[in-house]
Amino acid sequence: MSHFCRRPVFGPIVFATLWCISLTAHGQTVNTPPPPTVIKCAGLSELISTDTETTATFSDSVVVTGNNLSLHCDFLKVVATRKGDPAATLGQYGNFKSLVATGNVRIVQGDREASCGRAEVFPGEDRIVLSENPIVRSLDGDYSATGPQLVLYRGQRRAVIEGTAEAPARITLPPIKDLGFDDETKAPRASTSSSGNSQ
Repeated sequence: MSHFCRRPVFGPIVFATLWCISLTAHGQTVNTPPPPTVIKCAGLSELISTDTETTATFSDSVVVTGNNLSLHCDFLKVVATRKGDPAATLGQYGNFKSLVATGNVRIVQGDREASCGRAEVFPGEDRIVLSENPIVRSLDGDYSATGPQLVLYRGQRRAVIEGTAEAPARITLPPIKDLGFDDETKAPRASTSSSGNSQ
């Protein structure tokens, strides 16, 4: 029997960092509040609080939907600082410390998609690490980037693809415009040999 887990407690700020892009969705005005982030899973959802932090885990067919974003994975772990009454059974969420998605990770936002075996989000460092065969691509197929590990830096519009000799970084871009050089219309090259010159 599968369980339905719904927890609209994770703010869109965590998931927006996955792309290092603006928090505003396509067609959404600045005054429109973002939709709640909803997490569903077919398996166990568990929430554990200590005096200083709260950890939530979700397993089996995890689906996260939020502000122009969807995330699918096998397992999701979210760690946040805890605020409020330390004696309360479950604490209130403070700042997010980390988010780790593992197993068949697929993230779609707007016209971009990332897939990998592991995605780690570190909001305090404005850094996202995609590993285990990561690939980021446009849905129209115009560009893609892959390598053993991709590191995205929020707010810097910077991505680092860490390649190795065995697994090089690879970026595929749209074709370069034909510059007009055609094999059939090339001018013959002038001979540079001096053997035909007589004096």
